[in-house]
Amino acid sequence: RMPETRGSHIFHAGTARRDGHLVANGGRVLNVTAIGGSVAEARAHAYAVVDAIDFPSGFCRRDIGWREEAREKGNG
Repeated sequence: RMPETRGSHIFHAGTARRDGHLVANGGRVLNVTAIGGSVAEARAHAYAVVDAIDFPSGFCRRDIGWREEAREKGNG
C-alpha cells in the first residue's frame, strides 16, 4: 500500500526508459525527500515512501537524518 505522498518528492538520476518502464542505469538512482512538522516526522515520511517503491535490487541507507533528529530531540 502506497503511503500518503503529499509533501514528498522523488528525484531520479542514473535511470533510463526501457520498453516504457523507468529502470536503473547505474549509480545512485533515487533521492526521496519529505516535509513534516518535525525532522523525525519528515524522516519517517520519506522512509515510508522509500519502503513503498518496488525496487528489489535497490539499496537504501537508513542513517540519513539521524543526527538532526537527535539534535531536535535534545540529544545532540
